[in-house]
Amino acid sequence: MDVETNAEVQTMQMRAARIHHFNEPLELDEVPVPEAGPNQVLLKVAAAGMCRSDYQLLDGYFRHGLPVDLPFIPGHEVAGTVAALGAGVPKSAGLSEGDLVVVDAQWGDGTCRQCHEGNQQLCSGGQLAGFGPNGGFAEYMVAPFDHVIPVADTGLPPEYLAPLTDAGLTPYRGMKKLRDAGKLGPGRTVVINGIGGLGAYGVQYARLLGAGATVLGFARTAEKLSVARENGADHTVNVRDKTADGVQDELEDLTGRRTVDAVLDCAGSPDSLGLAAAILATEGALCQVGLMGQRVELPLFPFVSGEKSYFGSFWGNYNDLRDVLTLAGQGLIKHNVVPVKLEDVNANLEALGRGDIVGRAVIVFD
Repeated sequence: MDVETNAEVQTMQMRAARIHHFNEPLELDEVPVPEAGPNQVLLKVAAAGMCRSDYQLLDGYFRHGLPVDLPFIPGHEVAGTVAALGAGVPKSAGLSEGDLVVVDAQWGDGTCRQCHEGNQQLCSGGQLAGFGPNGGFAEYMVAPFDHVIPVADTGLPPEYLAPLTDAGLTPYRGMKKLRDAGKLGPGRTVVINGIGGLGAYGVQYARLLGAGATVLGFARTAEKLSVARENGADHTVNVRDKTADGVQDELEDLTGRRTVDAVLDCAGSPDSLGLAAAILATEGALCQVGLMGQRVELPLFPFVSGEKSYFGSFWGNYNDLRDVLTLAGQGLIKHNVVPVKLEDVNANLEALGRGDIVGRAVIVFD
């Protein structure tokens, strides 16, 4: 899109769901379409995934760690089409008007050790789209050109692509950590605890990366356990109202063991972490990607004497996302998507907060 047409776009208005006050519903506003800066791309949003962290952003969970200026547009899982290119976007970027793309939402400062290692999501001086720069709960958004990835070759619709940028990405990085730590493989058992937006993908990565490990899904409803089985879990356990001993009794019936070698925790609640610590075998590893709680409390002596490991794993980097998109394009990833309308954003955020969404709610724009 040339500069003249780009200028015309900026006179347009767009619908946006914005935070005006914490702990209050998002407001649907008419606001100006943002202008692409020299090194930015203007995107017409086609789909935006709804994450529990969006609910947490609204209720103030990230108020101190990731402060935002209000009013603010959340939404960090974004797929759309290129509407305009900034004047400084090089031809080598391979981007053209109308291209179907996704947004890598982690924008590092490019100067720190983490950025030079390729882990811009860990950059202390960077930005996370939807947690600082305005995100995708709107008809348009802007993003740096080098964080916009063409995805037409995947053959997937936007509502499947958008969740891959977080819900599909975060458990992939976590499962890679368990794999690289040597905790997966034949004769090993891995648990995915919390079969929600992330856990539905996590079960699939346990199957894809597990090299023959036995895969178990833990959840608190029959519907979510059904998703785990459909996505490749060998066994499932309903952990609602069960003690650790009760869960271990079921583990023994299912696998012949009362302990497991690896846990990918997609909940991050005190209950889920306590359960993971209780069932982890000697030299086992717990990788946490969920963020429901505020603190991690683990039994010190069992972790030290059993040489158990705890990994934090945050989101994923650009190359991780490329891996996920490749797997999806090869048809190796199933999608559990619940399409919703922008007008229904608040009702669905409330459902996310209650844990009622089975799969990933995705705002789909006309």
